[in-house]
Amino acid sequence: MEQKQKKDNQEGFTFIEIMVAMMILFILIGAAGFTYIKYVSKARVVAAKNQTQSFSIALNAYFLDCNRYPTTEQGLQALWEKPILEPVPKGWDGPYLNKKVPLDTWGREYEYKVPGPHGLPFGIRSFGADGMEGGEGMDKDLCSWED
Repeated sequence: MEQKQKKDNQEGFTFIEIMVAMMILFILIGAAGFTYIKYVSKARVVAAKNQTQSFSIALNAYFLDCNRYPTTEQGLQALWEKPILEPVPKGWDGPYLNKKVPLDTWGREYEYKVPGPHGLPFGIRSFGADGMEGGEGMDKDLCSWED
């Protein structure tokens, strides 16, 4: 029987070379995934801040028509449909938003209060990623009365 002889110039990759290539690939995928998550988190914060600013503009338009802001009980929904809770605004000329009141970027309702903190006429807040008051980083509350 003939045995196949091993050639010195045999082509192909060794097991170690394949493992090194796979490790490099996994490191690159991990870094890309981390960067993606970081940018998505930042985008959520920016979107929530922009939405809060849109609410503020709509609330000021509501005020111009109705000579008052919606009550806390009437909420931001008063920007989309005329409130039925007292005091029912006589000059309501909405809707003041181009679609129903959205949830924040984490899927929760915005908090709306009249009067607002620090002597402001109203306050709008998203409780951030954790949905709880306070927090740091992505869990930090996004408030209309803060920059």
